[in-house]
Amino acid sequence: MFRRLGRHIKEGFLGVGRHFGMALSSSTAVAITLTLIGVFMVLTYNLVLMTNTIESSISLSALIEYDSGDQVNLQRIENEIKAVNGVSSVTFHSKEEEFDFYVNSNTDPELKEFYEAYRDENPFRDAFIITINDGTMLQEVTKNVEAINGVHQVYDGGANTYKLVDVLENIRLFGGILVIALGVLAIYLVYNTIHITIDNRKDEIWIMRNVGAKNGYVRAPFLVEGIIIGFSGSIVPILIIGGLYYYLYNALQGTLFGSFALVPPFPFLYYLAAVLAGTGVLVGFIGSYISVCKYLRIRR
Repeated sequence: MFRRLGRHIKEGFLGVGRHFGMALSSSTAVAITLTLIGVFMVLTYNLVLMTNTIESSISLSALIEYDSGDQVNLQRIENEIKAVNGVSSVTFHSKEEEFDFYVNSNTDPELKEFYEAYRDENPFRDAFIITINDGTMLQEVTKNVEAINGVHQVYDGGANTYKLVDVLENIRLFGGILVIALGVLAIYLVYNTIHITIDNRKDEIWIMRNVGAKNGYVRAPFLVEGIIIGFSGSIVPILIIGGLYYYLYNALQGTLFGSFALVPPFPFLYYLAAVLAGTGVLVGFIGSYISVCKYLRIRR
């Protein structure tokens, strides 16, 4: 078994050497497509990180009924809010803190003096500031928190916040679809280039079959060639994307627009290299398998 496997691997390498021009063409097709996939993977992953950062900044403000401001009720309400599915954290703000925040948010000294006159008759309410795990659960969390006894009203930003969450979700969805589409394109491109290579060797395939070689024996060297082509095609994209991302990360000091953190190069680039190499091998294998099977006329 191992001897046969070694023979197939040897034949695969010899096949690449004998048809180096076609193998190089196929490898180049893999490299170009994997470069595109790699670039969009880097962009998509960073977009996901940015959108998650924006979503994590979205918070709800649950205002408490005036007659529910004693310590026992506040503790009960906080525990019930924490139990709501999708809630990440809960922070209590007393009505005095709310008043101070509102006063300090105004830069006009005269307005501050005017508001200070109402400090003893503070009209604000105690409040809980709530952060959530997933922006898509914003409306559900708002509804569930509002249903808690003692909660007067929940402010979640309304329609504009809902639109923002939808936009962020669509960005993540679009990025994922684009990466998948490029993967399918890679298989198609490699299939076409490998198909041309095998088409030029169909006489070799028929000779092997006419002398009694089984389909598996005929197919194996071509599959090894496909794996070699796919792997070799992934090396250049890994080096180019890895080097550029490392340079840009350091040049931008790890942030985009000075506000959004980029994914640290390590171990991210190791994972990216593994994905690109694995994708190259898989694409080469699938492209070779489909092409060879077409000539072998395999019936299942």
